[in-house]
Amino acid sequence: MNRIHTLALTISLLLGARALASAANLTVTVKDVRNTTGTVLVAVYDQSGFGKPELAKAKQKAGANAGEVKFVFQSLPAGKYAVAAIHDENGNGKLDRNSLGVPTEGWGFSNDAQGTAGPPNFNQAAFDFDGKTDKAISFSLNY
Repeated sequence: MNRIHTLALTISLLLGARALASAANLTVTVKDVRNTTGTVLVAVYDQSGFGKPELAKAKQKAGANAGEVKFVFQSLPAGKYAVAAIHDENGNGKLDRNSLGVPTEGWGFSNDAQGTAGPPNFNQAAFDFDGKTDKAISFSLNY
């Protein structure tokens, strides 16, 4: 009986390891970064948390590179997501705006979505991620 339990446990562990090994990655390329100053911040949202950084499903930041910056998100569950990015040139962790509310740092959304008089809505920036197949998206920053 002990042998059967050991065999069952071994099979369970192997199947679990295989499932982890086959998890898909979401690669996000942020394009048109204007300089190497500061960092690029990226957040992945589902519909319920869209636009609320504290509710992002995943976040990453990297040093800015003129041109493009790539991010790889691992172990993201299947779902419908939208991605937002900012080029935080002064390192204060937020998108700065002028006195009229117009952004003074780079910003962008998946699908190159743009709203009118503000950010796009979730559906404009949304894409499906099946969690099984690697997916790559890219979008440009606006300055």
